[in-house]
Amino acid sequence: MKKILVTGGNGFIGSNLIKRLVSEGYNVVSLDDLSTGLKEYEVEGCSYSYGDIEQLLYWKNDNFDLCYHLAALSRIQTSFNDPMENFRVNAGGTQTVAQWAKENNVKVVYAGSSSRWCNPQTSPYATSKKIGEDILKMYRTAYNCDFEICRFYNVYGPNELVDSKMAAVIGIWRYQINNGLPITIVGDGNQRRDFTHVEDIVDGLYRVGMSSEKHEDAWELGTGVNYSVNEVYEMMAERFGEIKKTHIPDQAGNYPSTLRENFDTLARLGWSPSDKLKSYIQSL
Repeated sequence: MKKILVTGGNGFIGSNLIKRLVSEGYNVVSLDDLSTGLKEYEVEGCSYSYGDIEQLLYWKNDNFDLCYHLAALSRIQTSFNDPMENFRVNAGGTQTVAQWAKENNVKVVYAGSSSRWCNPQTSPYATSKKIGEDILKMYRTAYNCDFEICRFYNVYGPNELVDSKMAAVIGIWRYQINNGLPITIVGDGNQRRDFTHVEDIVDGLYRVGMSSEKHEDAWELGTGVNYSVNEVYEMMAERFGEIKKTHIPDQAGNYPSTLRENFDTLARLGWSPSDKLKSYIQSL
């Protein structure tokens, strides 16, 4: 049986991934500092350790086969407020995972970002995630480490944050609707996003982790369909009735579009994501 570490296991994607891994019979350990993750997301059958990612260097000879490195500060706008912490966690944390994995012969699957395809220099978040990719690529080239990169596209679904500064647009809007507030639309709302359900992200991660297939760059985990923010507002209005909206000024680092870059994960790993956004909104 594989022994698997999930960093950020109390978070949105991590908790959903752990459910899948435990259901498949794996021995799973989570490391999370609870800066955004929640103890209520603990999954029965997983062992939990709480602390900063930097403590991982002191974990020796634990016989892990695989590490899913999901721990990160994951929002563009909040990264402008504390770039030092963003780089410490996203870049420095990835360096820690890479060195630990090298020393202990552990495969790593890294949670990259679709912001790679925009100018990474537009935000501390995008730059720090790009540096994380570069660190892993250096280790796998210079040290022949078994490291794979997955790029996420605008993930939504169960356990998404709704009342946190780290929430994404669907979570933010859910909070605003639940509290009788107008929906806030950044800029003109014409920016388009490839919204990907967390179940599809988890299935992609699982396939990458369990496969011996290696990607020379990164596995792209997006549906290949995108919607404008205004179109998503219309889906929300169809579900919840008349809801007020207000446009707020455009934000630094807000790129115009995300859309999955290629079909590699589908063709090479048999991954088959589907557009679930409207049905998910209808289920809320």
